[in-house]
Amino acid sequence: MAVEKRPAEETETTVVKKLNNSFSHDEIVSFLNNKIFEKEFQENLRLDISQSQPFRWGTVTELINDELLRSVRTEILGEIAFTKKETDIYKVFQSGDLANLSGLDWNDLSRLPSLYKLRAAIYSEEFRDFISNVTGCGKLSGVKTDMSINTYTKGCHLLTHDDVIGSRRVSFILYMPDPKFTWKSHYGGGLRLFPAVVPNVPETDHQVKLVPQFNQMAFFTVQPGLSFHDVEEVRVDKQRLSIQGWFHIPQPGEDGYIPGEQEATEAKSTLQQLQSKELQEFDFPKPFRNDLYPEEIKEYESLNLSSNFFDDTEVEYLGKFLNPTYLNKASLARLNESFVEESVVEIKEILKEEYASLLQETLRKTEIENKVPQTSKEIHFPWKCAVPPHKQRYMYIDGKGDIDLTEKGINFHNHIGPQELPNFELAKGLTQTKPEKMLLELMQFMKSISFRKWLTYVTNLVVTSDQILARKFRPGQDFILATTTEKMLAREHNDEVNVLLEATLGLTPTAINAKNWESGEFGGYELCMATGVGSDGEAEDDDPAIYKAGDPNDDSVLYSSQCKWNTLCLMVRDPSVLKFVKYVSINAKGSRWDISAQFNVKALGDDDEDGH
Repeated sequence: MAVEKRPAEETETTVVKKLNNSFSHDEIVSFLNNKIFEKEFQENLRLDISQSQPFRWGTVTELINDELLRSVRTEILGEIAFTKKETDIYKVFQSGDLANLSGLDWNDLSRLPSLYKLRAAIYSEEFRDFISNVTGCGKLSGVKTDMSINTYTKGCHLLTHDDVIGSRRVSFILYMPDPKFTWKSHYGGGLRLFPAVVPNVPETDHQVKLVPQFNQMAFFTVQPGLSFHDVEEVRVDKQRLSIQGWFHIPQPGEDGYIPGEQEATEAKSTLQQLQSKELQEFDFPKPFRNDLYPEEIKEYESLNLSSNFFDDTEVEYLGKFLNPTYLNKASLARLNESFVEESVVEIKEILKEEYASLLQETLRKTEIENKVPQTSKEIHFPWKCAVPPHKQRYMYIDGKGDIDLTEKGINFHNHIGPQELPNFELAKGLTQTKPEKMLLELMQFMKSISFRKWLTYVTNLVVTSDQILARKFRPGQDFILATTTEKMLAREHNDEVNVLLEATLGLTPTAINAKNWESGEFGGYELCMATGVGSDGEAEDDDPAIYKAGDPNDDSVLYSSQCKWNTLCLMVRDPSVLKFVKYVSINAKGSRWDISAQFNVKALGDDDEDGH
């Protein structure tokens, strides 16, 4: 519901001030629908909320005086300018200086008189008592107010989160789409609620979806680790306007204030961070790289482009997949020079033309002819679904067996059952469909000794472990939120460098026409950002995942790449670099496809004077 930073990264900035409420009780009541003050209505709603799933939530239709709310909508559209805001977790249009209404001088709102009345009604004692009674949440503050205006247009979305920040007690959203029309389910923009596998770990598929209508309010008690929800992407050229905000726990001097309660409540917002290791039990795929044999590593350490090269059998094998351009010493030397200087290199048309054409045709055909799975239960071997959805969601192949994504099944997989290694050959044999067979064949190729030698020639790095995944990011479904790697990547016994070598083979079939993706409006792009340091070299408190989309002057962006076809990106990534794959819009031309590999590495020996 909230367009906010994730709980572990945000501090509460709302200014605490008393509302200059000059409205009488009768005026407040006139702003609201009288039904909410009826005992029977409140009892029925309280019962509905107590039995609601997947957590305690409720909704009221025709909440506000119809004439008043129509006037509010007119004022907002006529007086307030909206600016697009985009991060890894959302895309939305927010009001400029009015983004946080609590920061306004509410004694000078001559241009927004109806909005002032609405705000007074929502934070009035009368309405707070109604919310408190039907939710059973306890007393609510009338002085700590926290309300904003957003509009979701085509392509806007907000991914899964639980709203647990600071002293919030109840979240609410008041919908104001065009009152002349019914907002339909296929428009998107619905509020979707997710059950939890265990606290702090939401299930991949939503359980409830609320289709918003004019003059409807949805609200729920903020429950740490349980109140997971998102805003479904808006799919049509219509404006889903809303006012949203939070009720907070009572402040000093207010009825219901409990000394120490705010500190205890704020501490809960760090619960996910404090339990991060425990919660990583529920992350799949896990960032586990499999060690190479020591004798194989020694072979790579002995390589020197000036004195060694591939023999005929290696060239024959590599030539089945790689563009012959990238199998001569001069080309490898040029790639190496670029990589050593920049720590990243993009290699276009990496696969040989005949192989790439067949693969492109095969992947595109399967997109056109087969329905894309919409839920995790529709995903079948060799594919799996990346979880949990407040971190990531996409389809992947890892060459291992299925996982039962229940608490019991995950515990069995992690601590009791067999611990299998990837077996791409076996998976390929069990797979009936051509696209998956070709992807597994490429994954096998990327695990080959010959390809690892090729990587050494390009990067001056010796691979010591690997993890290889085929990935598919579905339109309207999939993403990876901004994350860093583990802080300690190097293993001392291997004398490794504290970085990862990451290889992403872009295989998006619709990206053969770059115009399908280059605007960035449909997401699917990969973006790397520096963390914690501003352009002045000082540490920043802002959410590091906030970026200026498409702004070449945004110094925090280290690397970005739209969906690619037949392009290999090699990158050295240290633990301070955030990386994410932007949510793929329902309006994208197709899925983002790639093969993603991570390698632990050690530097090629310093005694290699001839080097690369």
